[in-house]
Amino acid sequence: MDSTSATVTEEQIEQANSLFWSQMLGVEMRRAVPVHSEWMEDAHVAGWCLLSGAWVGRIEVRMTHGLAMMATAMMLALPEEHVREADLMDATKEIANMIVGTIKSTLPRPCSMTVPEASAASGAETLRAAMGRSARFCHEQGELIVRLIEESDERV
Repeated sequence: MDSTSATVTEEQIEQANSLFWSQMLGVEMRRAVPVHSEWMEDAHVAGWCLLSGAWVGRIEVRMTHGLAMMATAMMLALPEEHVREADLMDATKEIANMIVGTIKSTLPRPCSMTVPEASAASGAETLRAAMGRSARFCHEQGELIVRLIEESDERV
């Protein structure tokens, strides 16, 4: 199995995302469609891990700034106005770690994962991902995209 679409389904991505948001934060995320018209607003953050082994690539979690701020405030039990940029990046790394770790468990073995990284994204970005490799979710505070990018993909 060397194809992402054959090993990780959109439903598995949805379950990994739901596991974090509902169990850790008590937040209900809705699946957004269509997935093929992915766009992320100007102010967003990205967290990702690199994976190696039987599957090689990157799994990333991108969130609009509003959703990332809400999640960070909830994780730290702080009002949003007290959330610092460093807090936002730490929370984004932890969100990526949890979601990517759950997806990693569905990938063929052996499979290892790097420590998560995060950054603020500048400028609107169109995310070109093949169907079956990503899923988009929404909440009243913003949107989130979970994207799998296999090393052999042109987009890496």
